[in-house]
Amino acid sequence: MKPTLVPGMTTRLRITVDRDRTIGFMGEALRVYATPMMLRDVERTCRDFLAEHLDAGENSVGARVELDHMGATLVGMWVDITATVAAIEGRRVTFDCEAHDALDQVGKCRHVRFVVDLDRQRQRLEAKAAKVAALPPDAG
Repeated sequence: MKPTLVPGMTTRLRITVDRDRTIGFMGEALRVYATPMMLRDVERTCRDFLAEHLDAGENSVGARVELDHMGATLVGMWVDITATVAAIEGRRVTFDCEAHDALDQVGKCRHVRFVVDLDRQRQRLEAKAAKVAALPPDAG
């Protein structure tokens, strides 16, 4: 990770709530921004920002999310996701995030990401795959 990433840095992503970002289980008239989609947008905002401060061969993975979805956003409205670097502890980067539509704060979140070395991550996954392959057929 580059030394350019420091606590207090902030980024923002504006998205438009399209139909694919909404719930459908309450009927067409009650479609609003879905919590899992808000979470996806928060993660994307943090991941894309963090990527600007990583070295070649690094990426990041989400490790923890604490999300409060505080209000409804209608189809067609925009939402600004603002992410602020709250802490950096080694490879662990913590973000405090807020989501605001044109009228209200609709979400707040604390999101933790870990910076990973892609080669070491590949080795860990290959080792796990080998262990899974060695399990009896009904265990995996």
